[in-house]
Amino acid sequence: MGISVRGVGHVVLKVRDLDRSAQFYREVIGLKEVARFPGRMVFFSATGQNHHDLALLAVGAGAPGPQQEAVGLYHVALKIGDRLEDLRAAKAHLAAHGITKIRVTDHRVSQSIYLNDPDGNGLELFVDADPAIWRENPAAVATIEPLEL
Repeated sequence: MGISVRGVGHVVLKVRDLDRSAQFYREVIGLKEVARFPGRMVFFSATGQNHHDLALLAVGAGAPGPQQEAVGLYHVALKIGDRLEDLRAAKAHLAAHGITKIRVTDHRVSQSIYLNDPDGNGLELFVDADPAIWRENPAAVATIEPLEL
């Protein structure tokens, strides 16, 4: 019998400048900072339901950025709602913070905005569509189409 995974507990991202990245995740992404390991890590909660959902680990200013064709994490997906209005509001919020290098995608099962954090770590901000779409047709998960907001 295999391991019974019950969910994803948290994600830890490596960053060059801990304060700059913490500010981005607080002010732009909207996560709540819950704790710090001084000079080394910052911990965030999305909803207050978990002790932390995301943490940042400082690796130093000279650390190389993520390479597009290298093995490793592609992106972290953060659910921001269930309505396209939530996604539109997020796009406007990003623009107000000077973040315009984004990609907007319709996956049928969800709609998403893709962007990078200050260190080039990939983020997906998404809203879910009706779960019946993927429950009735699991292959719908493999849909990638452009989306106009």
